[in-house]
Amino acid sequence: DELATVNQEARRIAANTEGWTSAAVSRQLARRVANGDELVTAVIQVTERVQQAPGTIIPIEAVSEVARGTVSIAGEWAEDWEPAHPAIQQVGLLADDTGRIKVTVWRKSDQPRIDEGERVRLVDAATSWYDGRVSVALTGWSRVDFPERDRWWET
Repeated sequence: DELATVNQEARRIAANTEGWTSAAVSRQLARRVANGDELVTAVIQVTERVQQAPGTIIPIEAVSEVARGTVSIAGEWAEDWEPAHPAIQQVGLLADDTGRIKVTVWRKSDQPRIDEGERVRLVDAATSWYDGRVSVALTGWSRVDFPERDRWWET
């Protein structure tokens, strides 16, 4: 009965939300209920989370559940890798408290370099899937914000 109610609420929330499927909303609701939240509390929290406008920073763990083609995330540049193709300017891992995600910066996107250990916000990063894993790429439409770099008056 509880699962049926969770799925019913998920369909209702997804119908009023752009970019989220009812299955993704249902997973969010079920996770909260399984962790001990009352259904009403879980519905309110999940509704607030999924109805955020595009451009709103979301946790890295939620990137795979967003149906939009772009997301905005923030975290620390945890690891820099050697690009495997000349068209790639930079590739590495971005991490927050919820997980890690591969980020590809295309050379033609004309984005600034991100240093290891640096905190960044990636706005309108394009999502893509490869071997069952989600990743993001910075395109010419994306924006990189550096919270610490932007606070030049404190240095």
